[in-house]
Amino acid sequence: MTRAFDVSEVRKEFPILSREVNGKPLIYFDSAASAQKPRAVIEAMSRQMETAYANVHRGLHTLANETTAAMEDARQTIATFLNASEPAEIIFTKGATEGINLVASSLAADIQPGDEIVLSVMEHHANIVPWHFLRERHGAVLKWVPVLEDGQLDMEAYEAALSERTKMVAMTHMSNVLGTVTDAKRMVDLAHAAGAQILLDGCQAAVHTAVDVQALGTDFYVVSPHKLYGPTGVGVLYGKRTALEGLRPYQGGGEMIEHVSMDAVSYGDIPHKFEAGTPPILEAIALGAAINWLGEFDRTAVHAHETALYQRAVEALQDINHLKIHGTAPGKGSVLSFSVEGAHPHDISQILDKYGVAIRAGHHCAQPLMSHLGVSATARASFALYNTVEEVDAFAEALRKTLRMLG
Repeated sequence: MTRAFDVSEVRKEFPILSREVNGKPLIYFDSAASAQKPRAVIEAMSRQMETAYANVHRGLHTLANETTAAMEDARQTIATFLNASEPAEIIFTKGATEGINLVASSLAADIQPGDEIVLSVMEHHANIVPWHFLRERHGAVLKWVPVLEDGQLDMEAYEAALSERTKMVAMTHMSNVLGTVTDAKRMVDLAHAAGAQILLDGCQAAVHTAVDVQALGTDFYVVSPHKLYGPTGVGVLYGKRTALEGLRPYQGGGEMIEHVSMDAVSYGDIPHKFEAGTPPILEAIALGAAINWLGEFDRTAVHAHETALYQRAVEALQDINHLKIHGTAPGKGSVLSFSVEGAHPHDISQILDKYGVAIRAGHHCAQPLMSHLGVSATARASFALYNTVEEVDAFAEALRKTLRMLG
């Protein structure tokens, strides 16, 4: 049952938001890197450890059965969240990064010299480096799609980059730096028309927008649970059954096998084919709790709240001299990356911390984008459903004080 979204009530569910930093109330504007956790998630993990913990799938005793059921319930929850056609299309990994590496490594056997992989300049390193491995080790060619002045993906350049040699397209659904929400459906359709598969990095998009992988038609989609109010140590890779069945196993070990002998091995069906060893059991269960918790709210209301925070911040900063906002694409997410002439982002972040304000500074694991923007780093404030207008105003005032100090 959907409950009304009330930010003051939501904040009460996040224990960490009551603390102070350097004698000031914590203002946490770093959720794009990792979001804070509601009590429902914290308690779900603790409760599982306290009442029914064992290894999954292999045992026949009560605790093993109960833990297995809890983890598979979480898999079903995630499948519903993404609208996968079946739970078996959800693979648990140790992070979204491993999900991308899984696809790239499993695809490697089919890559021939000259085969092409299409990326955008605004990809996170996690969606760049695994494809560089295929360039280094198998002779793949990386083709780069630029962004327009406002941060939108250059769709004409994207379409032109596709060819009969394109084997994989790997694109962000929402940029972690610019906040740009890409036209994922069109990207998928164009990739498929060229005969290529496509992987979408949904680490930011899944937090701020409703994702329907069947409607998108994407072959693969990765989610970062710790940005989705869930725990670290677990990731989600969605893959169409046909796409997953076409990949070789990524790792070998327990659970991913059907039969092992001294002379041969046969592999299990998905999802277990890609879940060698003990999976992140407790983390997966806590992720299920995070998604159930988030699902209690009207996502439209949450999105409107986050958008309002971003717009308030833009308005509050517009009169600061020499401040440039990077990424102004229509419909962008609640991520504000900026630079100020004469002030290094690291200095800005460190001084803001003295006022209790937590923002990120650096290249945000997006060095090709930094080069494209002509900067070495930016400061980034990212807004979540637990942030308030009052926090935005306090951040703006603290930033003004910071810049006066930096002179």
